[in-house]
Amino acid sequence: MIVVFGVGNSLHGDDGAGPAVAEKIIAAGLPDAVAYNCGTAPENFTGLVRRIHPELLVIVDAAEMGLPAGSVRRIPEERIHDTAIGTHMMALSHLVRFLADAAERIVVVGVQPGWMGEGEGLSDAVRGGVEEVVGAVREGGVMGIMEL
Repeated sequence: MIVVFGVGNSLHGDDGAGPAVAEKIIAAGLPDAVAYNCGTAPENFTGLVRRIHPELLVIVDAAEMGLPAGSVRRIPEERIHDTAIGTHMMALSHLVRFLADAAERIVVVGVQPGWMGEGEGLSDAVRGGVEEVVGAVREGGVMGIMEL
C-alpha cells in the first residue's frame, strides 16, 4: 500500500502542486494507493498513517530546488531544510522524523514552483510536474524519480 500526502496551499499558485497530486490520485481510484490532500496541515493526517502502516509514504510538496519550474525530484531527508518553502504548519523534516516508525519507507517528492503569488491555479510547467508524480505513483515508480 502506498499513501500519498499532498502538501501545500492551493490558494498560492504553484504551491498547490502537492494537493493537485493528491486530488488526481484520489480521482484515479488506484487500487494500491490512497491519497490525502493535507493542505497546509499534514500533521493532522499522521494518525491515518499510523493505522495503515503503509509500505511507502510519499509526501509531495512544492520545493525550491533551483531547477526549472515543474522539475520533480526525490528529496533526501538531510536536504529537506534546503528546499522547504514553509507554507505549512509543521516543517516536513519534523513530519518525516515523527512518522519514521509508521511506514516502511518515507519519500519526499518536490515539484519546483514557478509562481507562488496569491491566486488559484498551477502554471503549465507545474501541471506537467504533477502529472509526472501521478504517473510515478500509478506505475509504482516513485523510487525511480531522480534524487536531488
